Amino acid sequence: MGAGQFRMRLCVLPGVEAVEADSTHSFGRHMHDQFGVGVIIRGAQKSASGRGPVEAGPGDVITVNPGEVHDGRPIDDAGRAWRMLYLDPALIARASLDISEGRSADFIFSHPVMADAAMARWLQSVYSAMLAPEGGETLLAETELLDIIASLLGIRSSKSFPPSIARAKSLIDDDPSSEVTLTALAEASGLSRFQMLRGFTRATGMTPHAYLVQRRIGIVRQMIAKGMPLADAACAGGFADQSHMTRHFVRAHGVTPGAYALAFG
Repeated sequence: MGAGQFRMRLCVLPGVEAVEADSTHSFGRHMHDQFGVGVIIRGAQKSASGRGPVEAGPGDVITVNPGEVHDGRPIDDAGRAWRMLYLDPALIARASLDISEGRSADFIFSHPVMADAAMARWLQSVYSAMLAPEGGETLLAETELLDIIASLLGIRSSKSFPPSIARAKSLIDDDPSSEVTLTALAEASGLSRFQMLRGFTRATGMTPHAYLVQRRIGIVRQMIAKGMPLADAACAGGFADQSHMTRHFVRAHGVTPGAYALAFG
């Protein structure tokens, strides 16, 4: 894979997506509706994660939680390369329940960057298992994934939002494809419009509008993965049209919706 490329890889397990990248692309503030864990293969990057500003270099493990606002830019003109696995929250919840023998489905990454050579090697092994072409390798992929989630359970924490902001956030989360006004969000929170705007941005790392756009991108991603035509996915996600959706999708994922769709073709 040449520099400047993003490649979506089909995985043997449902609820898992693999992405390879070698790029100088700088990502603006965005979020994913999945857990992400991967390894920097070459180069280095800086990012403003939901857990503070960080730098990651070759061999470092990088993580992201669902809904966590972050960005990413290369440290120099050479760019950086990485491999990432994106995991649906439902898959993680099932694994966490299994590992804890039914005690808890909660899981969240505490560290956006980990300098752990053994974990990095293990993750690359898991990544390879996810890409195995033969159906008979599903057991290997399931085993590797469950084992590494069990290991990562040791570095979890929790995050909560102030109740007023949680109510405003839920108004968006309950139906991201619908229009919502600042007044409606303020009424849901019980705050003034300015107090809600300031509190929402402080708690989530995004303005309500930016957060709404990211939630819509999450809907679009799921619809495209299920085979929905791009124009229909744009409509389902609440975007004005396909070009509007494409602009935001590329900013968040580094690939066009069409390239993303090809990974599931």
